Amino acid sequence: MPRLSRVVAFSLASLAASGAALADPPAPPMPAKPKQVVIISFDSARDISQWTRSRALARRTGAHFTYFLSCVFLLSPETRKEYTAPGKTSGTSNIGFAASKQEVTERLEQIGLAAHEGHDIASHACGHFDGKDWSKADWLKEFASFEHILENAYAINGIASEPDGWREFARHAVVGFRAPYLSTNKALYEALPAAGYQFDASGVSQGPALPPTVGGITRFSLPQIPEGPKSRPVIAMDYNLYVRHSVGFERPSKAGEFAGRTYQAFRAAFDAQYQGKRIPLELGFHFTLMNDGAYWDALERFAGEVCVKADVECISFRDYVTRQSAGQKQATVGG
Repeated sequence: MPRLSRVVAFSLASLAASGAALADPPAPPMPAKPKQVVIISFDSARDISQWTRSRALARRTGAHFTYFLSCVFLLSPETRKEYTAPGKTSGTSNIGFAASKQEVTERLEQIGLAAHEGHDIASHACGHFDGKDWSKADWLKEFASFEHILENAYAINGIASEPDGWREFARHAVVGFRAPYLSTNKALYEALPAAGYQFDASGVSQGPALPPTVGGITRFSLPQIPEGPKSRPVIAMDYNLYVRHSVGFERPSKAGEFAGRTYQAFRAAFDAQYQGKRIPLELGFHFTLMNDGAYWDALERFAGEVCVKADVECISFRDYVTRQSAGQKQATVGG
């Protein structure tokens, strides 16, 4: 009888222990964070040397970039009258035109190579005019000029080596826009979907922000990020840093200091998202080498460190929009 009591006591203790285990299961593993997205873009996309330099950076780091092309750089002095901006005489541009037919030929080659490598070719309009007072019809005229010049660039300039599929590419591959001077108005956002665009990257936000989709257009914003000894906010674009650092005048003797400040600002903005909510980080550049290339030096250092991380993706605006659209469609079908 005492032995039976010990067996019963042991069984009850075992049941109690197993019950406690069933009532208090181990905590589930924390969900994995999404990859940190970094979106790097270039406005105007003029200098051939910077095309090749940026494409080389992409090959080293696995990045895909967005190139916001100004279409006047596909017109030579002889063909510039193919372009007429809203309210302007033909052959007028705020940023000039290509220097020669040969330069146009080389730029077209770079555009084709970049597109083949998976980069995003987008529109920066044509003549870099401020469209804040333009009507919807004005914007549509500018978009039509961009499409016509891009599609017919070889023929317009008398370049015989037009690649197979070029016109198809020109009609369908360009789905994004950034306004010159980041200057927008209501009419622009009425014109963009009418012209077949899918995203706009003309906004500015207080910090990294998820892009909303409004009226069929995904709206991206360059973030303001802390920079410099006082951590004052500045738009994360090379031109804005150039104005901050040297009031828009060249100071090549300070290039190393400016590159270091820029890198530190980029890296701090990245780390804040990488260690936090992982909102996409957008950085904007031009092909112009301001302050003796300080901002490109900072870009190459930054991209060389972060784009190669296993949980980071340096992708284009088009890549991001395509993925979001695919996810939404999948959720709709699955739901």
